[in-house]
Amino acid sequence: MCSVFVSGLSDSSAGRIGPAVPVYGSSAHEAKALSDWRTEEDGNTEALRNMRTLSQCVQCFSVASVILVAMNNFEPAYLKLLRSGELKERVKEAYNRLEACDVCPRECGVNRRESAKGAVCRTGERAVVSSCNPHFGEEAPLVGRGGSGTIFFAWCNLHCQYCQNYEISQLGQGREVEPEELAAMMLRLQALGCHNVNFVSPTHVVPQILAGLLIAAEAGLRLPLVYNTGGYDSLKTLALLDGIVDIYMPDVKYADADVALRYSKVKNYPAINQAAVKEMHRQVGDLVMDKQGVALRGLLVRHLVLPERLAGTPEIVRFLAQEVSTNTYLNVMDQFRPCYKAHELPPLNRRITSEEYAEAVSLAQDAGLDRLDERRARLIWLWR
Repeated sequence: MCSVFVSGLSDSSAGRIGPAVPVYGSSAHEAKALSDWRTEEDGNTEALRNMRTLSQCVQCFSVASVILVAMNNFEPAYLKLLRSGELKERVKEAYNRLEACDVCPRECGVNRRESAKGAVCRTGERAVVSSCNPHFGEEAPLVGRGGSGTIFFAWCNLHCQYCQNYEISQLGQGREVEPEELAAMMLRLQALGCHNVNFVSPTHVVPQILAGLLIAAEAGLRLPLVYNTGGYDSLKTLALLDGIVDIYMPDVKYADADVALRYSKVKNYPAINQAAVKEMHRQVGDLVMDKQGVALRGLLVRHLVLPERLAGTPEIVRFLAQEVSTNTYLNVMDQFRPCYKAHELPPLNRRITSEEYAEAVSLAQDAGLDRLDERRARLIWLWR
């Protein structure tokens, strides 16, 4: 493997992102360790032992040292499955499902191990990664002091016509990576002092993520995993992630199936999304944080407010309060702006108003949801 740099996102709306970082594996010694893993099926742990130096370099970062002390008693869920051998079995099962793909609810049936042709997500056997960085614009419980370690995957199983990251999600900006390189990214984020590994748009690449995780966990990864999804997730795939993901962060985009079909080109979004969110909560429960307010485990929901109540905020907050938990941590998001094809789709051709956002927050509070992301809630007072 050669030394490469993964470019950072131009993120004008979602917050500050740290500098791009070099992908691990620049020396011949490290490259040999990764090569050995590919050629010796039963020698993975031994072959990757040298990669532990990456985890050890966390000592060079003062912030990282504080983070590791704070998380001293925490063990991410996947380590139990690693020790039992179940994690390796999950990887095998996930890759088998790529052969007639049913990884996401679209169930396109394409053999993605052979080609991406015909796949809705336009992704084959290898994941496409756009960037890998510490991110400081995520929700406060994810960011803490060291940032959230985001890995942005290109392509998406949703085709949102207003996506702010459409260059990545719809145009596929990024490059293919092997599981070993994906593992190295996770370890690099840990070494940089991030509080978690945050998989952004992971739904269509769950098998590839699990393969990378197996390698990284054997090499010393100890951070909680964040599954940062558009919310159109298969229950069968979520079953593969049970006992692996620590923090689920789904979008709840729409309450109306016709609206979802028009603006995200997807069928039955509300029913599929709500079933997925309930399963996520069953697996991890309400959001739990450490004494420093950093998330360790649980559900964190995002809801983007759209113009003229297109998202169906009243129905969504009622669903969360009545069918999930009134203790759900909710980020009512205000940053909608016309992007991609939104200018051709009124009323999405304008930003939301302060009144529309304030109404959405009030609806959430009236439904009994009082764990609202503080950054967003404070904006109401700035607008009044």
